[in-house]
Amino acid sequence: MPKRGKGREEDGNPSSGDSDGDAPAKKGAKRSFGGSSEDGVVVCEISRNRRVSVRVWQGKPTVDIREFYMKDGKQMPGKKGISLSLDQWKILRDNLEKIDKAVTEKS
Repeated sequence: MPKRGKGREEDGNPSSGDSDGDAPAKKGAKRSFGGSSEDGVVVCEISRNRRVSVRVWQGKPTVDIREFYMKDGKQMPGKKGISLSLDQWKILRDNLEKIDKAVTEKS
C-alpha cells in the first residue's frame, strides 16, 4: 500500500522540489539589500544604522523602517524593523499629531 502524506511522490519518496536532486531552498534564506535603486527609495536615515525606505514587496508598496548592519562592506537589512502596508502607513500618518502630542506630554 502506498504511503500517503504531503510532499510524497508516487514512488513513496519525499519530493525534493526540483528534478536534479538538490535540496529545495530554505525559507529563511538571506536576501541582499545592498542599497541599489531596485531595492527601494531611501527616504531618510534616522541614525547611522536605521533608515526609512519605500519599496515594493510582492507587488505592493511598503514603508520599511529597519536597522541595518555592515557585512563585507555592504549594508544589509537586519531582523529588527517593520514593513507597513499602505493601509497601515495611512493610519500612522493620519495619527502623527496625536503621537507627537503624546510624546511631548511624556517628555
